[in-house]
Amino acid sequence: MRFTDKVVLVTGAGSGVGRAVARGFAREGAVVVAASRNPQALEQTVKLIEAEGGRAAALAVDVTDSADVARLVREIVTRFGRLDVAVNNAGIFAAGTVADMPEDDWARVMLVNATGTFLAMKHEVAAMRAQGSGVIVNIASNIGAHKRVPGLGAYAASKAAVSALTRTAALENIAAGVRINAVSPGPLDTEMSMRPGETADDRAARLRDQLPIGRVGTLDEITGTVLWLASDDAGFAVGLDLALDGGASA
Repeated sequence: MRFTDKVVLVTGAGSGVGRAVARGFAREGAVVVAASRNPQALEQTVKLIEAEGGRAAALAVDVTDSADVARLVREIVTRFGRLDVAVNNAGIFAAGTVADMPEDDWARVMLVNATGTFLAMKHEVAAMRAQGSGVIVNIASNIGAHKRVPGLGAYAASKAAVSALTRTAALENIAAGVRINAVSPGPLDTEMSMRPGETADDRAARLRDQLPIGRVGTLDEITGTVLWLASDDAGFAVGLDLALDGGASA
């Protein structure tokens, strides 16, 4: 129970990694604020947490809107008194070569993944600096700072930006008691790692020879890594961008 009574914000908590991480924090005693643009999905996350005996609240947010993110953080601090941990997981995926990708697609993936993470950190850091402590874990990707893949230039650029922002902000804020790191997962057992029309077995066969470990990562594995980085056990970890990808970027 490393997070007993800690107040934890998880963005993109309506499904996939965000939902799994939110449930993981709740199992270890945290009061979880699940946030995303989809209120119905958030309510399902809260129901799952409460069914397991945890505590959670659902708050809608658009991470690309600075005023909305500021409102979210302000509401958390007003309702719960503080913000101890923030996991910035909200993001989207986009594919297309540099020559062929529509400019609107480029702008959207950069807005959500890079600017959204920047805005989230901006307002989270302000609250944490005011209270003198806090931990932020950003979800980047092994495609970006660690690995490049043809056809994923925009996604790679957006996630490389998350990595650079993480490490810069970590240096800027550790003296004020705010510790910041990132996790860069490879393919995980989520819908995002599947191609259109692909089944889980199809994905396993496609990735078996691409990943040194021979399989996709599990939601439990990324949850455990995020919780470790957010815990006092990782108190000396500052400015990490931890590639969690079964050796793909080694």
